[in-house]
Amino acid sequence: MTLAPTITISGATVRFGDFTAVDALSATIPAGSFTAVIGPNGCGKSTLLRSLCHLRPLDEGRVDVDGRAVGDWGRRELARTVSLLPQQTVAPPGLVVAELVARGRHPYHSLLRNSAPGDAEAIERAVERAQVGPLLQRRVSELSGGQRQRVWLAMVLAQDTPVVLLDEPTTYLDLAAQYHLLDVCADLVDEGRTVVVVLHDLPQAVAYADHVLLMERGRLVADGRPREVVTERDVAEVYGIRCRVDLDDPRGPVVAPLSRAERQA
Repeated sequence: MTLAPTITISGATVRFGDFTAVDALSATIPAGSFTAVIGPNGCGKSTLLRSLCHLRPLDEGRVDVDGRAVGDWGRRELARTVSLLPQQTVAPPGLVVAELVARGRHPYHSLLRNSAPGDAEAIERAVERAQVGPLLQRRVSELSGGQRQRVWLAMVLAQDTPVVLLDEPTTYLDLAAQYHLLDVCADLVDEGRTVVVVLHDLPQAVAYADHVLLMERGRLVADGRPREVVTERDVAEVYGIRCRVDLDDPRGPVVAPLSRAERQA
C-alpha cells in the first residue's frame, strides 16, 4: 500500500436535472485523516462521496487525489488508490461470500491473470477484520442486513487502498458491530490511510473523527476539527433542532436533543 494522498475538492458541483446535489463545494481532506461527513438527509453527502472516486463525475469544479484530477486516473489505477462502500449494494444471485470478498482484488488483476501477489494475505486480513469468517460459504442473499454490511466491508478492505470511502457503513449493524466497524476505521487511519465516512450519529462522528465536513443543501457549512464544527449553534442551524453539545464529558461526547418541554419553552 502506498502512502495516503491528500484529497482536494475545488468548486465541486453535481446536478441531477434542475436539482443541484452538490453546490460549489471546496474542501481539503487531509492525508491520513479520519474524516466524517455529516448533515441532514438529502444534503449531498453520498453524491459527494461518489464524486471523490469518480463514480459520479462533476458537472463543474474538480477533485484531485494526490494532485491529479480523478478523471485523469485510469480506472484500475484509481481503484487501487480509492475504494468505496456505497450506501446501496447488490450482489449477483447465488454469489457466495468468499467470492464477493475476493472481488475486492480485481483491480490488481489483468485480462491474462486472475490473481496477483498478495491476494491471499489481503483477503485473509479483510475477513478477520470484518469478522466474516463463519459466513464465507454462505450465499450473500441468505444473510441478514447486518451480515451483508460486514461482508461488503470485507470486500472493500480486501481492495487494500490508501483511501477508503464508506457511505453510512453502520446502517443495519447492531450497537457492538457499529463500534467494531468504527474501530476498524480508526485502525486503518493508524496505519496511515485516509478514511472518509458518512455518518448520521453525531456522537460517533465526534468520538472517532479528527476532521469533519458539515453539509447542508449541497453546500459546505463548516469543516475542521469536531469541536469547531459540531456546536450547538451549527447543529441547530443545519438540523433544525436544539441540542446540548458537550464534547468534554468523561463518558464520551454528548450531542443530545433537548427534551420536548425544553424545546417548547
